[in-house]
Amino acid sequence: MVTNAALRTQNRIARWLTEVFQPPVVVTLVLLISPAVQPGFPGTLGYGALAALFVCVLPLILLLLLVRLGKVTDHHVSNRKQRAPVLLMALASVAAGLVVLAAIDAPRSVVVMVLAIVAGIVVLAAVSPFWKISGHAAAISSSAIIAVLMLGPAWLPLVLLVPAVGWSRVVLRAHTLAQVVAGSLFGGLVMAGLWWLLRGWLL
Repeated sequence: MVTNAALRTQNRIARWLTEVFQPPVVVTLVLLISPAVQPGFPGTLGYGALAALFVCVLPLILLLLLVRLGKVTDHHVSNRKQRAPVLLMALASVAAGLVVLAAIDAPRSVVVMVLAIVAGIVVLAAVSPFWKISGHAAAISSSAIIAVLMLGPAWLPLVLLVPAVGWSRVVLRAHTLAQVVAGSLFGGLVMAGLWWLLRGWLL
């Protein structure tokens, strides 16, 4: 029998995993390391930071503003019906970021990473009105797999974060197991696979 204390501890750990490894955080980290596969790193780190500004930071600031105004329930966008507009807002920011990155001749590896993220946002925006696929699971799985592909097998332990974050979303009843599994497969196979294909064509 699970005690109340054990349940509280479980929920506390789940909330910690959900907050620390939420999509804006993990996507920012993978964008920061995206120039690593081309010459000039870490001098090119600023390009990854600029991409993160448009892909993660600005959309998150706008989202928090919408939460404060009462237009969105919370920063995880728990209400499925609110997800598509929020994701489209993020997509507009990402598109602006791509224009800026192209204008300053950013490393192709950064642009490739942003394009893979765009694909993820588009699919999540299309699916969200009908089914609440896990954005946390998609973000952590794609980021972990891409990091391993970029940096080598020494980074394989990052993959352990995928079931951990997925578990946290189920424990907090933010998603069903099916939604977490679907998000993990989408991020790890589709988004990471698209990144790999684009990397082969453009780099």
